[in-house]
Amino acid sequence: MTTSLNDPFWQVKNLDEMTEAEWELLCDGCGKCCLVKLEDEDTGEIYHTNVVCKLLDLEACECNNYQHRQYFVDDCLKLIPSNIGELTWLPNSCAYRVIARGEELPPWHHLVTGCREDVHNWGMSVRGWVSSESDVSDRHMQDRIIQWVD
Repeated sequence: MTTSLNDPFWQVKNLDEMTEAEWELLCDGCGKCCLVKLEDEDTGEIYHTNVVCKLLDLEACECNNYQHRQYFVDDCLKLIPSNIGELTWLPNSCAYRVIARGEELPPWHHLVTGCREDVHNWGMSVRGWVSSESDVSDRHMQDRIIQWVD
């Protein structure tokens, strides 16, 4: 592949080569990584729910306290190039996984369209179909398991 200085960073760099700013720009803003997940203790299987982290703004699909999220949410994982391949619970549409696989960003991604709302307009985000974990008791979490379709 021939590259030029005008090529978008996600087309010429792998995840390890991106600056912190580029890494953050790559996030598609879907909020799916913030879905509460349940793990079967016997099998290790992961189940997604239609409940999201208490820090997620349900309308914007952005963390309300991104810089300090790990302080407030013990099990919040920081996505880094070295763990993207291990986090199989991330959706296949996640821009980090897409780039790690060497594929093109999807047509709804804001870096392609120039519009951050397109992830929502295309129905690729959690907007409109999730509840905050602040509003769901732990004893009802198992009732909120969804069939994951990506």
